[in-house]
Amino acid sequence: MSKIEMVDLKGQYLRIKEEVDRGIQEVIDGTTFINGPQTKRFAVEFADYLHVKHVVPCGNGTDALQIALMALDLEPGDEIIVPAFTYVATAEVIKLLGLHVVMAEVDPDTFMLTAEEIEKLVTPRTKVVIPVHLYGQSAPMESIMALSEKHGFYVVEDAAQSIGAVYTFADGRTAHVGTIGHLGCTSFFPSKNLGCYGDGGAVMSNDEQLGERAWRIANHGQAKKYHHSLVGCNSRLDSIQAAVLLAKLPYLDSYCKARAAVAQAYDTAFEDLEWLEVPKRCGNSTHVFHQYTIKVVAEEDRDLLKEHLQSLGIPSMVYYPIPLHQQEAFKDVRYPLGSFPISEQLCKCVLSLPIHTEMKTEVLEVIIAGVKSFKL
Repeated sequence: MSKIEMVDLKGQYLRIKEEVDRGIQEVIDGTTFINGPQTKRFAVEFADYLHVKHVVPCGNGTDALQIALMALDLEPGDEIIVPAFTYVATAEVIKLLGLHVVMAEVDPDTFMLTAEEIEKLVTPRTKVVIPVHLYGQSAPMESIMALSEKHGFYVVEDAAQSIGAVYTFADGRTAHVGTIGHLGCTSFFPSKNLGCYGDGGAVMSNDEQLGERAWRIANHGQAKKYHHSLVGCNSRLDSIQAAVLLAKLPYLDSYCKARAAVAQAYDTAFEDLEWLEVPKRCGNSTHVFHQYTIKVVAEEDRDLLKEHLQSLGIPSMVYYPIPLHQQEAFKDVRYPLGSFPISEQLCKCVLSLPIHTEMKTEVLEVIIAGVKSFKL
């Protein structure tokens, strides 16, 4: 058996090699490497897939978050609420723009923001909330959007891990994650469910004004070449990356189904193991399983399990080992150790297992056997 990978990008490439190679060659033959027809076509096709009015391709997911916040015309000191349990990029762009990071505790089962925790923190300076759709499913967007209407703040979705997931409202309406808030952001980092072969990202919006502002900001603030109506930045999805994404986009739903099948096999295999908890599903969201993340009940066992799996040639990852308020760059006197006990505890007990679109049955069985052998 070949080496077990967290994500099998090579196997995925080989399955669609002809489409990918042809798309890349078309870019090279056309020599329009920046903002070429492939990038423009991807923006249209991705918008059609998401049923959203505006897609602004950009350089990476972090840029997408920055562009989205810049589009809101915020002022220094404005407060933005983020989860304490998240990747640093969510808060990084807030600091870069001179805005104020306000951290919130997360739900102990889904690891995401809730309307209840957000409402505790809302002040007259609260201008934005950034729910992070962690690991592949949606935060509780209906209640968060209701809170947005009540208090008048914007919602910017961090959908970097959840593109392809669908949220169902109480009245039966559905919407793709990343299209529900005022703006949505995603990443096309290679390991994502929809990933390119370098860096890439996008901003999404159904708001005409915000979508147009985001597009201008990503292109030096210009609506017309050399006419700069806004202070912007230079963040573009290059044509080769767009060609890769165009080749992959028709397979996105099947990729998500393949990941879900692996997750179901894990669930079934681990359901009787009292020392771990399988991922909690949100009833009103599909789960595209960018990560399959278990909780190890006894904190001291998490690292031991990781070492055990490594000894068997099975990789695993901790997303994330340090909560945001304990990162050196974001330490704040308001948030000493103990401020967010759920987030702090999650950092000690979560572990992500290999999951990808090319998982073979024999590999899956080895991983399952490896996990189950830990407590034998």
